[in-house]
Amino acid sequence: MILDLTTLLLLVSAATPILFAALGEAIVERAGVLNLGVEGLMIVGALAGFAAAHATGSTAAGFVTAAVAGAALAMIFAALTQMLLTNQVATGLALTLFGLGLTAMFGKPYEGIKAPAMPGGPLGVNWMIWLGLALVPLAWLFLNRTRSGLILRGVGENHDAAHALGYKVRAVRVAAIAAGGALAGLGGAYISIAIVLQWTEGMTAGAGWIALAIVVFAGWNPWGVLAGAWLFGGVTVLQLRLQAAGVAVPVQLLSMAPYLATIIVLVLISARQKYARGGGGAAPGSLGRTFHALR
Repeated sequence: MILDLTTLLLLVSAATPILFAALGEAIVERAGVLNLGVEGLMIVGALAGFAAAHATGSTAAGFVTAAVAGAALAMIFAALTQMLLTNQVATGLALTLFGLGLTAMFGKPYEGIKAPAMPGGPLGVNWMIWLGLALVPLAWLFLNRTRSGLILRGVGENHDAAHALGYKVRAVRVAAIAAGGALAGLGGAYISIAIVLQWTEGMTAGAGWIALAIVVFAGWNPWGVLAGAWLFGGVTVLQLRLQAAGVAVPVQLLSMAPYLATIIVLVLISARQKYARGGGGAAPGSLGRTFHALR
């Protein structure tokens, strides 16, 4: 595959929904929360964004609605895990099933309808791609160069110590969960509005799980998230180009390629971390742990 401008644009576009979702999840996990409901957040964002864009004729309104819908659904997860202290893994899985079921029920009227056209941006690249790219350095600066970001990281590393220092652990985590939900919603809306251009049941097709894997691949670093998203985008474009070229490989195998590549990368990263010195890329210390201190 020749890396011409068209291929590069396809790669970046394919990577954008994963980039949004993975950046959001990286922030959530840096706060010590493991949300496995990213797939559910993305599919709800995909439907909410598409429905709003269709109703208003504005893709901007669609993306704003998707972010709000993703954040609202994430607040259900926040209420259950941070207030009622439910298990984060089980609650995240339930959130994904809830999102898939909810969109299957309410998405029927939107099937077969075309999405409004996305407005162009600088260099022929739509503005959502530019937003995703801009969020990478902004997320890195927030996590590493701002007081709020350092507090969030401190809560994720040791929530008991952060609480002892007077920081509101639950408030920090709820804010992170809301931000992660909004970004996942944007990622889902990008699929329905800018890539597929219509609503289809289950259209995220595992993108949320890929985003979760990329966060680990990235070592919880926004720049690593960008690299992982582009890797996924590159494999996706490659399998599409091979299909279009009529390569004598079963289409099912080509469709599996992005997910297969993600699994291989995770295995390699896991092996690297096991034998690397210094424990680089280790998960936040309080990731997935329930905070029991009184509010």
